[in-house]
Amino acid sequence: MGRLFEQIKQAVQEDRFLVGWHADERSKERGVTDWQIVSGFKEAELLPDGSEVEVIWSCLAATGEAKLVTVYFRD
Repeated sequence: MGRLFEQIKQAVQEDRFLVGWHADERSKERGVTDWQIVSGFKEAELLPDGSEVEVIWSCLAATGEAKLVTVYFRD
């Protein structure tokens, strides 16, 4: 799991990532922009209004790009 996280982190840092439709829609519903999620990735923490936001990333094996899959608030 650690190696996969490092691959995703590297891809995001190199601006090699995609935002899936589902993640984009969930972000809009929650009032969080894609750039806020990406900018918070390096620290693995994002507090847009004091609420914690949890995100799911995947790694596209064919291209090595990261993909933002979904965004949600933890209860």
